[in-house]
Amino acid sequence: MKRYFITGLLIWVPLGITLWVLDLLIGTLDQSLTLLPVEWQPEAWLGVRVPGLGVILTALVILLTGVFAANFFGQKLIDWTEALLARIPVVKSIYGSVKQVSDTLLSGNGHAFRKVLLVRYPHPQAWSLAFQTNVPAEVLAKLPDEHVAVFIPTTPSPVNGFYFYVKKSDTIDLDLPVDRALKYIVSMGVASSDVRSGTP
Repeated sequence: MKRYFITGLLIWVPLGITLWVLDLLIGTLDQSLTLLPVEWQPEAWLGVRVPGLGVILTALVILLTGVFAANFFGQKLIDWTEALLARIPVVKSIYGSVKQVSDTLLSGNGHAFRKVLLVRYPHPQAWSLAFQTNVPAEVLAKLPDEHVAVFIPTTPSPVNGFYFYVKKSDTIDLDLPVDRALKYIVSMGVASSDVRSGTP
């Protein structure tokens, strides 16, 4: 009986969490419909709320923004807006930092994470997965030996972690894709068992 119960949990827990996350995501994106005039909202002329229409609207706005930004006038407008934001004391710090991170992570030619490394953390007898990032030139000039910048994510939330400069000689390069390393971190190492079995 216990074995059957655990088997059922293994099926329903990931399915339930997935559905919950999707419901939360769709519900959040559906809030974009409230930006439309009341008479334009689908619920006003359909008479019923249709979940997911906000997702379509959000995707359409993002797509149209990309199309607009790709032409000359759109780029000029964006440059003017960014120059304006850069003159506002508090806003320029927040916007500049967020834009730099998003450009690095989302740009096709960005170098968010160059490679996956093993570094000694949190003590000399332990190894942790880390992602190599960029070392600022100001920092590099002050370090006596060759160092690399690494981001060590926490488990199971890889968006949080620690940023260190470590000697390159104290790291081990891994022939491991970044997305697979992230999967190992999120799964707290459970997903790493598929490497031994030979499955991708």
